Amino acid sequence: MRDRRISESTIHRLSHYYRALTALEREHYNTVSSKELANREELTPAQVRKDLSFFGSFGTRGLGYPVKELKERIARILGIDRVWNVALIGVGNIGSALVSYKEFARQGFNIKLLFDNDQRKIGSNHKGITVLGMDDLERQLKESKIELVILAVPASSAQVIVDHVVNGGIKAILNFAPIKLAVPDDVFLRTENMSMELEYLSFSLVNDLPRKSDRKKT
Repeated sequence: MRDRRISESTIHRLSHYYRALTALEREHYNTVSSKELANREELTPAQVRKDLSFFGSFGTRGLGYPVKELKERIARILGIDRVWNVALIGVGNIGSALVSYKEFARQGFNIKLLFDNDQRKIGSNHKGITVLGMDDLERQLKESKIELVILAVPASSAQVIVDHVVNGGIKAILNFAPIKLAVPDDVFLRTENMSMELEYLSFSLVNDLPRKSDRKKT
């Protein structure tokens, strides 16, 4: 696996497979074929087999994939078979919603620390977590062994805060601020821009793009 570059699209599809397998497990499936898994995700069986082949041998020809075993192996590949310590910075509307998002905990992302620079929020309690001030951010991140940071702050302050986060030893950041941030090469940064996603949807409506059911499966 290390000799071949894994594309972002493959990683995203693994996440979809994991969720499909979780649903199949709830539906009491013991095995699933590549065709069945592909149909659930609007893909081809060949694409499913190709994605999985990057990570080893799965299933038995003619018998399909054991649902529980494949789900567990994909969880290990995605790194969600363990607990990650997470800090969330910015307890505004987006940040508060993220704290309440139960799927994080189910996937092993433990929001351990909350930070904000609003004096009215510092010391308050969100889902059992006390909001901390920003003055001692770097030390708190290190002492609490934080591994991932979610950034939900205004664009105007995002870069300064991210610099402190990096100084605190963080190598993985999920950014919700609508701005391109600069980080060192050894830091993984993902930016979720909800405005851009809405613009894509509005473009689709204005230009009458093919609906989901009209698209060719790839």
